[in-house]
Amino acid sequence: MAGIYLHIPFCKQACHYCNFHFSTSLRNQSELVAALGKEIVLRKDYLQHQPINTIYFGGGTPSLLPAEALAFILSCIRQEHWYDTEAEITLEANPDDITEENCRNWQQMGINRLSIGVQSFREEELRWMNRAHSAAQSVEGLKIAKHFFDNISIDLIYGLPHQTQTQWQGNIEQAISLGIPHLSCYALTVEPKTLLEKKILAGHFSPVEPDRQSEHFLLLMDLLENAGYRHYEISNFALPQKESRHNSAYWEGAHYLGIGPSAHSYNGISRQWNVSNNTQYIKALDKDQLPYEQEILTPVQRLNEYIMTALRTDTGIDLLKIGDYRSRLLRIADRYTETGHLMKNEHHIWLSKEGKLLADGIAAALFKEA
Repeated sequence: MAGIYLHIPFCKQACHYCNFHFSTSLRNQSELVAALGKEIVLRKDYLQHQPINTIYFGGGTPSLLPAEALAFILSCIRQEHWYDTEAEITLEANPDDITEENCRNWQQMGINRLSIGVQSFREEELRWMNRAHSAAQSVEGLKIAKHFFDNISIDLIYGLPHQTQTQWQGNIEQAISLGIPHLSCYALTVEPKTLLEKKILAGHFSPVEPDRQSEHFLLLMDLLENAGYRHYEISNFALPQKESRHNSAYWEGAHYLGIGPSAHSYNGISRQWNVSNNTQYIKALDKDQLPYEQEILTPVQRLNEYIMTALRTDTGIDLLKIGDYRSRLLRIADRYTETGHLMKNEHHIWLSKEGKLLADGIAAALFKEA
């Protein structure tokens, strides 16, 4: 089974922390949608006709697209790819785009999962992030969405400067009380060249505090565990049977096709990525050209990618999948099992709750040297 990711590079306004590729101008929206359709056709053989199990509209803000545009893209996929009638089809949406009419249209075209960019239920935090929606719109949008979809995820951000433990707890408890079956929770990251970085460097915003973020993460894990959520990946929590099939496929090393400007693809041998420029993307596809760069992955790179992604999951690293590197990895892992940051049994190694605070560093230490 394989997946398709579609990058829809439009937003109403720029969030201070975001470094994804997007445009706040919608003037070339129709041309870009046509280019997406053409890329789907030109790359129909990339996945070697593997059945499509998941489709994911990401961005940007895919919910900004008219229903006709989304339906057109899905029709292109149906024409060029075979996918399971039970395929998970996710649309990222902002709360202010969620109306009964939109939900009905999305549902009728086959979308069966929403990933909603709530980020916070607190008005002052949304204003600080420069989000386009209000706290009231988040709650109202979720109530509307639940009438049409039973598979809903929300994004929340923690570790904001000046965000207290109590305030963060309130965001988590609000999500639990609304019965949201899936949460993706991310520590605020100061990405290069974002407005957030500029404001921090200029002294207009306070810097993030790693200790505060760690405290927030530990609280998050405790509260959601007590509420019955499975912490199945570092940033993702789900009630039973509500895990994201699309994102889980990434972590399991499944193949996927990325469509749209800046979208990435992976076929088990190479990784490739499209140009991060809407105009260049449209012009190339207008000439039936594919505007991408490619990297052929070495066996060591593929192994290390597996270590990095598998360690982020609650099932951890399958020792049967790493071949003759097993004994070396176990020796490195011993120092982390002794400190309680790693757990292991005969076939797997996984992070403890405390180890999840150090996930990236532990993964890097386990990497095989080229």
